[in-house]
Amino acid sequence: MNEIMDKQEYAKLVRERMPKSKTGMECLRAFLVGGLICVLGELLHIFYLEQWQMSEDNAAAMVSITLIFMGALLTGLGVYDLIGKFAGAGSIVPISGYANSVTAPALEFKREGFILGVGAKLFTIAGPVLVYGITSSILVGVLYCIFGGIS
Repeated sequence: MNEIMDKQEYAKLVRERMPKSKTGMECLRAFLVGGLICVLGELLHIFYLEQWQMSEDNAAAMVSITLIFMGALLTGLGVYDLIGKFAGAGSIVPISGYANSVTAPALEFKREGFILGVGAKLFTIAGPVLVYGITSSILVGVLYCIFGGIS
């Protein structure tokens, strides 16, 4: 063991001890779970259109409201964390992931009070997303106006 290894022996040892990559399986799980959330959204959309006779715009709004509610409810019950551990980004990207990112800090800091706990920590995760999302949409809107998008 006290021998000095050459570079090739060391590289072989590193390859043997290095944990195997799980990227392919993680991507597949993210794709499948994210896809299932989107399928649920489509099924809700069809339900609202056909069963409740809603307009296209109202049905789309109701789908967003329902998915946000379900994401917040599952976060409160502790289920969304399990989904997130299994699916990774597949559970974060849909709108239900946004609900999770707002609800989780609120639940975590509720014991510190409504102002310094919930109010101060509510947007710790979602806040930067909102800031950059709103800023980039304003920038795109201004560029759209400048380059003749609005007549």
